[in-house]
Amino acid sequence: MILKTLISQLLARPATNRFPAKYMPKSVTHFLTNVQAGKAKIVPPVPVPPKFRGKIAYNREKCIGCQLCIRVCPAQVIQFLPEVKKIRMHVARCTFCAQCVDACPVDALDVSPDFLIADTNRSSKALTVE
Repeated sequence: MILKTLISQLLARPATNRFPAKYMPKSVTHFLTNVQAGKAKIVPPVPVPPKFRGKIAYNREKCIGCQLCIRVCPAQVIQFLPEVKKIRMHVARCTFCAQCVDACPVDALDVSPDFLIADTNRSSKALTVE
């Protein structure tokens, strides 16, 4: 019984759409092309609930370079830039725990409602916060 289920699941097609968008139906890729050209806008399907922990927002002017956020980050997302005494965050590795937000003494970090941040390039500008 278990072997039959295992084999059927191995041979079945995935239930979800493949990512990146080049594998999606033409209706979706056409819409994404319009979004990229500025003719359409992606709107979240549901409103974001209160206290939602989305992409981390960074206020560079408020940052004092204390590095407390680096110490509390469990995923080691935050990198200190000593030449400017500021930080850089690599959102692709972030678990959105918001511990860095709680640790910041000057409120330079905050959570935003942004959650549509998928990208095929880990080092893209959309996935780097400076």
